[in-house]
Amino acid sequence: MTWSIIARDPVTGQIGIAVATKFFAVGALVPHVAPMIGGVATQALVNPYYGIDGIGLLREGKAPHEVIAALIAADDGRESRQLHIMDASGRIAAHTGRECVAWCGHLAGEGFSLAGNMLAGAQVLDDTAKAYVANDKLPFAQRLIAAMKAGEAAGGDKRGKQSAALLIHGEEEWSNLDLRVDDHLDPLAELTRLEAVSRERWVHFRAFLPTRRNPAGVTDRAVIDASVQAAIASRS
Repeated sequence: MTWSIIARDPVTGQIGIAVATKFFAVGALVPHVAPMIGGVATQALVNPYYGIDGIGLLREGKAPHEVIAALIAADDGRESRQLHIMDASGRIAAHTGRECVAWCGHLAGEGFSLAGNMLAGAQVLDDTAKAYVANDKLPFAQRLIAAMKAGEAAGGDKRGKQSAALLIHGEEEWSNLDLRVDDHLDPLAELTRLEAVSRERWVHFRAFLPTRRNPAGVTDRAVIDASVQAAIASRS
């Protein structure tokens, strides 16, 4: 009942997942990212522990195909699950259970992975992939959304639209961007709007928050405000 893309930005090394579905709050369960480690998307009759335990196994150094083998071996419901994984080096693995609702399947590309179930057809993943490749000049977040919009134009979830999400991590344990549209008539359009709003102030403010390399971050409000205002002025 969902399709998603996991990708690694070749410029920044950021790992991102975008997902859409005709179901409530898809961002709550499907996308899981470990910074500089990899991403996991668990869908169909979703098993949240595929994401939680899958990230743990990636952190231990397991390859994506090893992670999937371990997860589905322990789950009697494996044939109703769909799962795909990409690690930070670009290795990809996927599982689409035999009982997932058609159309269902997965697709691997250079630096990205796609999977979907209960879709209008294979063209949904094909067009998502083509758009991701074609929009390589776009900033990473916008590139992921553009890819999903192409999949939606090809039919998307055959039941309709309801929720979408975008999760991107860089070096830190907390996200670069975490956007969720839990219930909306046009969730990818709303996700597009939220991403644009994030570039007004959030992305500039984020640069001053604490990091592992700079545990205090920047706390001088005058410096923060001046930088944000300068960034805003440069866009006008």
